[in-house]
Amino acid sequence: MDETLQTLIGFLETVHPYDTLPRDELSQVARAMMRRDYAAGDLIYEIDEPLGGIFLIKKGGVEVTDRNGALVSLLSARNTFGERGLMRDGLAATTARAKEDSIVLMLPVSEFRRLIGQYPVFDRFFNRSRRQDSRGGDIAMQKVSDLIARKPLSCSPDTPVDEAARMMRDAHVSSLGVTDPADGGERLLGIITVRDLANRVLAEGRDPATPVRAVMTADPISLPLTALGSDIFHIMLERKIGHLPIVDHGRFAGMITQTDLTRFQAVSSAVLIRDISGATSIEEMAAVTARIPQLLVQLVGGHLSHEVVTRLITDIADAVTRRLLAMAEAEFGTPPVPYLWLACGSQGRQEQTGVSDQDNCLFLDDAATDDDMPYFDHLARFVSDGLNACGYVYCPGDMMATAARWRQPVRVWREYFRAWTTTHSPESQMLASVMFDLRPIGGTAGLYHDLQAETLEMASRNSIFVAHMIANSLKHTPPLGLIRGFATIRSGEHRNHIDMKHNGVVPVADLARVYALQGRLTDVNTRARLQGAEDAGVISASGARDLIEAYDLIATMRLENQAHLVKSGRAPDNYLAPSDLSDFERSHLRDAFVVVRTMQSAVGHGKGTLG
Repeated sequence: MDETLQTLIGFLETVHPYDTLPRDELSQVARAMMRRDYAAGDLIYEIDEPLGGIFLIKKGGVEVTDRNGALVSLLSARNTFGERGLMRDGLAATTARAKEDSIVLMLPVSEFRRLIGQYPVFDRFFNRSRRQDSRGGDIAMQKVSDLIARKPLSCSPDTPVDEAARMMRDAHVSSLGVTDPADGGERLLGIITVRDLANRVLAEGRDPATPVRAVMTADPISLPLTALGSDIFHIMLERKIGHLPIVDHGRFAGMITQTDLTRFQAVSSAVLIRDISGATSIEEMAAVTARIPQLLVQLVGGHLSHEVVTRLITDIADAVTRRLLAMAEAEFGTPPVPYLWLACGSQGRQEQTGVSDQDNCLFLDDAATDDDMPYFDHLARFVSDGLNACGYVYCPGDMMATAARWRQPVRVWREYFRAWTTTHSPESQMLASVMFDLRPIGGTAGLYHDLQAETLEMASRNSIFVAHMIANSLKHTPPLGLIRGFATIRSGEHRNHIDMKHNGVVPVADLARVYALQGRLTDVNTRARLQGAEDAGVISASGARDLIEAYDLIATMRLENQAHLVKSGRAPDNYLAPSDLSDFERSHLRDAFVVVRTMQSAVGHGKGTLG
């Protein structure tokens, strides 16, 4: 028996984004929904088939597979499917089949597109592309929520002023919020500043046990998280104040000071590179690179695209490396032969984030003799030790120029690459994968140029090597669980988290490296490789578009999580808890991982396209 309209409306009210629709709109959508009943094993649609609409599971379960029959998802009640193909070209991007007896609702294409065009929440939910705005680093146009540098620090109104002073000293801040303990310590009652302690306590000879309530500024002017940086400027100038509390729906969310604004404006990649270039010691450089986490917060808060953020952060690592090379030459004298320092890994790909180790090597001119090697041993150790002191920790796999194996004349490197492309051992595949990401940083760049072209030509013609590279690229898989969720880490410090590096961006970087090999592309940046692979016809336009959008979302969420950790007073890392995400974010992140898994399946079966 058919369900009543009222029952269907009640169901839609429990499903996002339908739950955001006005009641009359929801009634119209419910009337447009077409109910379909499927027995276990029934085909709902097949890949490349025109889609009549978007599907929503009312009851039961649906199995989704890719072009090669590999399982992508097991969906259950309230899950939506079919949106990727519908948003792309109207053709199914996967095959869907009932896993058990199921009731599926279909919203016709016309109604779906009407909702997309009329309701931004629908467009945001179903359109996976991450639109970036052009505000860049303009502090005046950034939201207050992106400018707060640390988690809120507060005390109760009964706190003695000497204790408040110690709190400010220990936290290296000049003010505290004063919050109501009866309200869970969230409602803002006032603020107290270092200036208040000087003028209202010391200058007036008050007892150090005086409660904060007696000297605080009560009911201070505040701003919401949605305000802009320009609002901060205007209020501070107009009111002649240096501390402005931020309140979110009655909850004390943080404090912004004139010092924060000055620091924010002073921290840019250009300023950091300038300071590094003028540094006279490793200690000075380490003090500069210690500002990188704050730069990360600023760049992410400025809504710059992930490839711009990582490029700017990598530029700093490059500047540090070149400054260390110059300092090493000043320390050890003129190099006996020309050399080239190269980076691989994330620095080589210009994809460094707030947490990076070092991966590097040295190419020496073929005129180098055994007598020249001690010089380059000293130089390599000086630079590598300096990088470690500046926060670029030693590579755990010893992929550094400090290892004699990785500082050799070009003729030896040429033999390395020849052996790696003809000897199909696990080590050769691993080393080839790393070395295909090489990028010159400092020295004589010409030592590498010809070798890169030769290696790509030789490797791409070796079908066995390419096959092994493909197999190697499939070792890192997206963290997908079969039941519409994520496969999180099961134990240890990062239990219930996703590794956004090894299971997030690395699988895409591995795929991009294979495409670069197949197309003999000289780019080493992952996004540039994907775009180049599309231009060279290595992957289809639709496949490239899907994979680039998926990569953009994964990489962006990784950076946003790192920025969130920094703002919370923690060190940035690569671990993200899905439970910290909204339903919207979880849905889109999982869809992005599905795209990556689908492309891995296509490459594993010798196909380069997404259907």
